[in-house]
Amino acid sequence: MKEIRIHARAGQGAITTALLLGTAAFIGGKYALAFPHFGAERMGAPMNAFVRLSDQVIRLRSQVYEPDYLIVLDPSLMRGFDVFEGFRPGGVAIINHHEKVQCPKPIQNIKVFTVPGNDIATEVLGRPIGNTTILGAFAAATNEFGLESLQQAILERFSGEVAKKNAEAARRGYEYIKKGV
Repeated sequence: MKEIRIHARAGQGAITTALLLGTAAFIGGKYALAFPHFGAERMGAPMNAFVRLSDQVIRLRSQVYEPDYLIVLDPSLMRGFDVFEGFRPGGVAIINHHEKVQCPKPIQNIKVFTVPGNDIATEVLGRPIGNTTILGAFAAATNEFGLESLQQAILERFSGEVAKKNAEAARRGYEYIKKGV
């Protein structure tokens, strides 16, 4: 089983990110469980979402404390929180940022990818909501599911022009990683 922890602020699409990630993995033939964690929050408050992926039925329902993968939708959270807490050796982190970011503590064999998700989203969507771009990058960096599965999940979740633009943002995030690897 692979576990993913998503760090974001309320209103940045973390719940949608988790749902799309789980749906894409399901389309790709895996079992998936996606759920958020937040209290009585307000827009902009820090929050998490979690996803588990497996080849078998998932029965574990707790939060993710030792993730294999990290997605950070808002890099400002890295100043006040240890987003790398519990991060497993050999893990992959995708951080939505236009500058290179490093893990502040030594963890064996991790890969940290920074992707200008908000910049790409602004170009494609006209808004700096980079979650689908970051999901494209996640697909490329982890190979947990293919770009086609992600785009299908996006087309099922959204409709019309919004769906097409988000699928394009995902493609650009995917290509950003593939070109840089």
